[in-house]
Amino acid sequence: MMPFDGPNSKFFTPENEAKRQAVNRWIRSTRVADGVIDFDAAVRDPNQPSRLLTDYDSGDHLHPNDAGHQAMADAIDLSLFRP
Repeated sequence: MMPFDGPNSKFFTPENEAKRQAVNRWIRSTRVADGVIDFDAAVRDPNQPSRLLTDYDSGDHLHPNDAGHQAMADAIDLSLFRP
């Protein structure tokens, strides 16, 4: 799950951030899937991990802009799709 904190965010609460962190921990550590594409790591602000990097924020602090979508695409390891 990607970050969604920011000024006037309609969705961010400390409780929701804790849930997001728990879900991401599970996704990154589970053995249920063959692989993981970590969009959180691709678009979060390294100085404020609960927020999208400003360059990737569409303005609502929830959805990535075109550059954010490109960063997500660049994060995909295409070898995950090879037999």
